[in-house]
Amino acid sequence: MQLPDPVALAIPAFILLMVAEVLWVRFGGRGEYEWRDTATSLVMGFGSTIAGLITGGAVVAAAYWLHQFAIVDLGWHWWVFALCILADDLAYYVFHRSAHRVRWFWAAHVIHHSSQHYNLSTALRQTWTGFFALAFIFRMPLFLVFDPAMVLFASAINLVYQFWIHTEVVGRMPRWFEAVMNTPSHHRVHHATNPRYLDKNYAGMFIIWDKMFGTFEPERDDEPCRYGIVKNLGSFNVLWTAFHEWIGIARDVWHAPTWRARWNYMVKPPGWSHDGSRDTSETIKARWAERQARLAAEPAE
Repeated sequence: MQLPDPVALAIPAFILLMVAEVLWVRFGGRGEYEWRDTATSLVMGFGSTIAGLITGGAVVAAAYWLHQFAIVDLGWHWWVFALCILADDLAYYVFHRSAHRVRWFWAAHVIHHSSQHYNLSTALRQTWTGFFALAFIFRMPLFLVFDPAMVLFASAINLVYQFWIHTEVVGRMPRWFEAVMNTPSHHRVHHATNPRYLDKNYAGMFIIWDKMFGTFEPERDDEPCRYGIVKNLGSFNVLWTAFHEWIGIARDVWHAPTWRARWNYMVKPPGWSHDGSRDTSETIKARWAERQARLAAEPAE
C-alpha cells in the first residue's frame, strides 16, 4: 500500500508554528530564541534530511528483506495501524532510553540535546550520524510483525507528533491528556539538566512507557528546567555540534589503557571513565540526592 509522507505534509505547519512562536516570544510571551542557536538547529535539521535521503534506501531495503521472515501477517486493518503506532512508540522508548545510557548511541543523539534553549527550532536539531550509530536497529523487530510501509508511516507520525512538544509556550495540557500522552511539560523535563530531571521522560508519543518502567518525572513549578547538556558546547559551529561526541569517543579510545576500557568508552553511559574522574548522570544524581537528604535533616531555624 502506498502511504503519504507525514513529515513532508507537516512541513508547512512546522514553518507556520515556528513563525507564530517567534512572534509570541517577540511580543513578550513565555519562551526564548537566540538566533545563532536557531540557525544551528535549522542547519542541523537540513543536514539530517540530506543524511536521511542518502541512507534511507539502505534502511528500507533492510526492512523489506527482514519482512520476508515475518512471524505473522496481520494485514491492513485499522486496529493493526493502531497497534503498529503503539508498538513503534515502545520501540522508540527503548531506543531513546538506550541513547542516553550507551555512549555510542548518545554520540548521535546528543545533538538534539545540545541547545541551551527550548523552542520549536530545537525539534529540528537532529543528528547527521544516526545511520552510523545504528539507531535503526531498534525498529527492526517490528518488520517481523507489521508491513514495512506501515512501520515507516508510524515512525513518521511519531516524529511529526514530537515537533509540537518542543516549546515553552504551552504550559500544561488537561490532566487526562498529561496522564497518557507526551506533552511540552513532560518533554521539557527530558531536555533539562537539573539533577532531578536527568534521564527522565523518554517517551515519544505516549508517556505511559515512562510511568510503566519507572523513568517518569513531572515538571515542577518550583524548579525551572535548565536546558542543554551537562557540559555545554560553548559553540554554534555546526561541524562541532554534529561530531563533537564522536571526536570525544575517538580520543578516549585512543588513550584508553586497556582494550576493556576502549570497549567501555563506547558502550558505558556518557561520562564514564576508566579512572572514575568524570561524572555520569548517575553520579550527578547521587550527589544531588545526598545534598537533598542533608538539607532535609538539618533542623529548621
